[in-house]
Amino acid sequence: MLSTKQISKSSSSKRNFVTLLDIAVGVVVFVALWQVVFQLKLYPSYLLPSPAMTFNRFTELVRNGEMEIALITTLERLVIGLSVSLVAGTGIGLLMAYFRRFGHVMGSFSLGLQSFPSIAWVPFAILIVGLNDLGIIFVVIISSVFSMMISTYNGVRNINPIYLKASKNMGVRRLCLLASVLLPASMPSIITGVRQTWSFAWHALIGAEMLMASVGIGAILYYGAQFINMSQVIASMIVIFAIGVLVDRLLFYRIETRVRTVRGLLPTSQL
Repeated sequence: MLSTKQISKSSSSKRNFVTLLDIAVGVVVFVALWQVVFQLKLYPSYLLPSPAMTFNRFTELVRNGEMEIALITTLERLVIGLSVSLVAGTGIGLLMAYFRRFGHVMGSFSLGLQSFPSIAWVPFAILIVGLNDLGIIFVVIISSVFSMMISTYNGVRNINPIYLKASKNMGVRRLCLLASVLLPASMPSIITGVRQTWSFAWHALIGAEMLMASVGIGAILYYGAQFINMSQVIASMIVIFAIGVLVDRLLFYRIETRVRTVRGLLPTSQL
């Protein structure tokens, strides 16, 4: 007889297979429609290349090593910028929840800056930080850290007060309260914030690379547009989309689902 853990694992594998199948079907339909539009010749081939032409350009970029170098460089910038945003955003968010007046001031300030377009930080970064990797990373951090701050702040604020009262009655001190009550109880909101922060960071990084970098996926996209090489533009867009989907579904979505399930916010069958 199968145990609950085995049933859950089987259900998870089935769900993952269905998700991959849905993505595969979506890709096939998209490519088919793309080919149909190309065959109709609604646009000249230099503006709308066929899937085969785009694939050939992609293989050229891979063969000459340009795509590999760009991918490594972009991911390095992403890891650095995202890591700083997550650590700083979580820390400041906890301080905002701990010091109420500071939280009220920073809450309104953060919401305003979160809605600020990431591309608008580029001129500021160029003039203050410089036209280099540090400038690109600065744009990534400043465009994503506020999302993590707000998610952490709201997560701690929405904790059931009974948890805090019970902990204080049991003599739990402030530092222990943070580690044993506040962080675990607010973890679902924090993990959701991590997923949102990654999305903001990825958007900002590509935009910054288009205007500030000579190497990177965003730079490949930009140079393709400058030389009217639509095969390169579409190939780089597909790579950007693929990385976004893979990282979100295979990493952050799984982490969020696991945390929410452990906290009883999702049925085990959805793991």
